[in-house]
Amino acid sequence: MLTVCALYHFIRFDDPAALKGPLVEVCRAGGVKGTLLLAREGVNGTVAGPREGIDAVLAHLRGLPGCADLEWKEAEAEAQPFGKLKVRLKREIVTMGRPEVDPKARAGHYVAPRDWNALIGQPDVAVIDTRNDYEVAIGSFDGAVDPGTRSFREFPAWWAANRDRFRGKRIAMFCTGGIRCEKSTNFLLGEGVEEVFHLKGGILKYLEEVPESDSTWRGECFVFDGRVSVGHGLRPGGLGLCHGCRRPLEAADMERAEYEPGVSCHRCFGETSEADKARFRERTRQMKLARERGEKHLGSGDLEVS
Repeated sequence: MLTVCALYHFIRFDDPAALKGPLVEVCRAGGVKGTLLLAREGVNGTVAGPREGIDAVLAHLRGLPGCADLEWKEAEAEAQPFGKLKVRLKREIVTMGRPEVDPKARAGHYVAPRDWNALIGQPDVAVIDTRNDYEVAIGSFDGAVDPGTRSFREFPAWWAANRDRFRGKRIAMFCTGGIRCEKSTNFLLGEGVEEVFHLKGGILKYLEEVPESDSTWRGECFVFDGRVSVGHGLRPGGLGLCHGCRRPLEAADMERAEYEPGVSCHRCFGETSEADKARFRERTRQMKLARERGEKHLGSGDLEVS
């Protein structure tokens, strides 16, 4: 059994590039795969590996200056959900494109999972799902507002166009693991919203701690690894994945004419060119041949550091 660990921390790193090499070495030594993002504003990512390897990565990160209170959540997986390790340098660890937003300065009121239902059940509270549209489509909380955004960059523009809908309301927001809400709550406070709340630990912590019999969550929660989605108790869900666009697929989606394994689905069919699709087909063919030979395809290797 492997441990899957989702983590993030907002902290000022003066030289994130200097942190990359040592972090790679710790992950490689512990047999840990997944994606970790480093930026001047902190660290974010999800990784999986043996218990000892994950503990070593967490100890390394928590040992960095200002990172002792690193946030992380864990689940178990029978198989490695990642094909490789990716440690990347980015401008932001979660991209909003608003440099004035600073969750280290202030964020909304944290709400523990056990208290979430009581808050969002209040008539003066509006609940906003800050995730992308394809994530919201497979599951959300009862009564939550779906902004219909395709990326987090679109959230500020959506708020500007819809803010009048929420006058006189307290705002409660949530996301997968809590990191987007660190920024979105700071953004709304800067926009003059007086009372802003967010689910501490995100949907994943809620599904882990709140019994299904008491839950107001409906559907599954998309996760950015090989499990595709999880449900209550963080049990793996029943969704597939389009390897062309990395969006989740239900069984009916895979029956549609636009679906081609490894190439496209109905959501991305019109987004890629015929040259793209030809390249995806060749990638899929090479991966199949490698599996038949009992080899690992170069495109799914153990390490990618960029």
